[in-house]
Amino acid sequence: MTKRNPSKNWLKSFIIKAIRLLKDDNFMVGIHLVENIVSKVLSVALVIVIGVSLFDLSLVLARDLFSTEPVGFFNQTLIEIFGLFLNVLIALELLENITAYLRKHIVQVELVVVTALIAVARKIIIFDPTKYAKNDLIALAFACLALAASYAIIRFINHKSN
Repeated sequence: MTKRNPSKNWLKSFIIKAIRLLKDDNFMVGIHLVENIVSKVLSVALVIVIGVSLFDLSLVLARDLFSTEPVGFFNQTLIEIFGLFLNVLIALELLENITAYLRKHIVQVELVVVTALIAVARKIIIFDPTKYAKNDLIALAFACLALAASYAIIRFINHKSN
């Protein structure tokens, strides 16, 4: 009578299960599960970021509207407030990208390009010419034009296929 080694049986069982998991169908199910979990975690984290951003925007608006500074103070912080609004809009677009992925399990390039276009437009809107060189503004303008052209091409292709 031979004694069985429990550690060898466990290892053999583990290897057999690992090989089964690595088969194409099982592996793809696992990958799909991981993608869904990561997407949902990102969605929850993004909702938290949006909430904090809205709270921050509310604080800035309240501080600037009810401060005792002289008339005209709001012009100084208007660009900052626009930037905060656009940050929330970009976060909402990112959330839309994630939820679209969760619904259809594909990355919608049109949404990604629109989000990038909003982000570049934000940089142009809050651009401070005293901090940056003119070349930086030219680069942002070029990026905006390239993204707009990309968006137009994608819309044309989508419209043509529908």
